[in-house]
Amino acid sequence: MIRTLVVDDDFRVSHIHSDYVRRIQGFEVVGEAANLAEALAAVRTLHPDLLLLDIFLPDGSGLDILRRLSQDQDDARPDALMITADHDIMSVRAAMKLGAVGYLVKPFGSADLAERLGAYRQLHDRVDALSRTTTADQADVDALFSAARPPAIPRIPAKGHSAPTLTTIHQALRTAGTALSAAEAAEATGVSRATAQRYLSYLVKEGTVRLELRYGTNGRPEHRYRMQS
Repeated sequence: MIRTLVVDDDFRVSHIHSDYVRRIQGFEVVGEAANLAEALAAVRTLHPDLLLLDIFLPDGSGLDILRRLSQDQDDARPDALMITADHDIMSVRAAMKLGAVGYLVKPFGSADLAERLGAYRQLHDRVDALSRTTTADQADVDALFSAARPPAIPRIPAKGHSAPTLTTIHQALRTAGTALSAAEAAEATGVSRATAQRYLSYLVKEGTVRLELRYGTNGRPEHRYRMQS
C-alpha cells in the first residue's frame, strides 16, 4: 500500500481528497495535516510515501515543506503531488525544481486525481522493481520518466461517445495495473459489455490503449486491453 498524507488547510477539502484516495486500489490515507508544522511532524512520525500537498497554508507554503524535506539527509523522504489553486507559473516551476511528481490545479474531479494516482502507482511499482537491480537500460529510464505523466484522454470524443464514460473506462484500465477484457472492464465500471467494448476499441484507435490477444484452449483469441506504457 502507498501510504498517503493529505496536506490542506481546509478540513472539508482535506476530507474530500482523503475519500478520493481511499477509493483507489493500492493507496491508504495515513493522516491529514492542516499547516506546515503539522505536515512536517506527520512526515517524521507517519513516514508516508506520498504527500498530496497544497501550496497555500496558514503558516507557510507547501513549497516550503518540499524545501525543508529536500534538506533532510533521508533517502525515505516522501514524494509529493501538488494539489492547489495556485496556477502561477513560478509556483509550477518551483515545484518541478523541488522534485514534485505532479501538479494538479483546483478545482478538479475524482477522475483527474485517480489518473494522477494511477500514474504515480506505476512509477512507484517500477522504482520498487528496479531497486532490486544495480543498473537500468534506456527503456527502464524512459519508463520511469514517463510513468508519472498519465496519457491524455481524448478531450472531444467521437460522435456517440460520452466524455464521462470514456474517462471512467480509461481510469479503470489505469487503476487495474494489468490488461482487462471487455467483460472485466464492464464489471469494473458498471457499463454493459458492449459499451465497454465500443469505448475500448475507440481508445485503441486513439493510441492510448493497446490490444493484446490471449490464446486459449479453444483456439479463439481473447481480446484484452492495456494502457500504453
